[in-house]
Amino acid sequence: MTKDSLPILYTFRRCPYAMRGRMALLVSGQSFEWREILLRDKPAQMLEASAKGTVPTLVLPNGAVIDESLDVMLWALTMNDPEGWLPINAMDRAVTYELIERNDGPFKGHLDRYKYAARYDGVDGLEHRSAGFETIVDLDKRLAEQPFLAGETMGLADYAIFPFIRQFRVADREWFDAQDIPHVHKWLQAAMASPLFEAIMVKRKPWKDTYGNEDHVPVIYPRDSA
Repeated sequence: MTKDSLPILYTFRRCPYAMRGRMALLVSGQSFEWREILLRDKPAQMLEASAKGTVPTLVLPNGAVIDESLDVMLWALTMNDPEGWLPINAMDRAVTYELIERNDGPFKGHLDRYKYAARYDGVDGLEHRSAGFETIVDLDKRLAEQPFLAGETMGLADYAIFPFIRQFRVADREWFDAQDIPHVHKWLQAAMASPLFEAIMVKRKPWKDTYGNEDHVPVIYPRDSA
């Protein structure tokens, strides 16, 4: 398979949406070209592929574009799901998507207004920290009853959600680590220490539209994941 027949992933290392897309692609064994971008300087080729200009944006060899992170995960895992991330039965699917919907909706809204309060007019970041933390407390209660969010093994819900809990923690590590959520602490630390997460958090130089075939060697994953 040549580089021209591989999917191209436009991604940003620290974005939780992009993190979960990269993890699913890597665990599926799907080779792809990693194009790291700067959100303040998005490449023209990326914007031509998807006017949304968000990460992750996955451009398939046939020209099709997937620019929703959960859809990137599902595309990769539908082709190959060696670790069984996808929920099998209807009940597990319902729980998984309910958890992800809450994470991507209300929780993400509070997370943004907590971590980036200065970007919003009349916003009290601490109020949104408290509101977002309610979701984390609920996750802790769930993890007290079972090792992972949707059952006995780490699956789609865990991988789709933990990058956002990590970002919540990053906003004030000292405060977060002092909270009485022992099961979330254990779950999050294990996820962040996993070889998979470490592999997708390797630092890469930003990709440039001006790179030519002669002066740029594409970063192909998983070949270049070390």
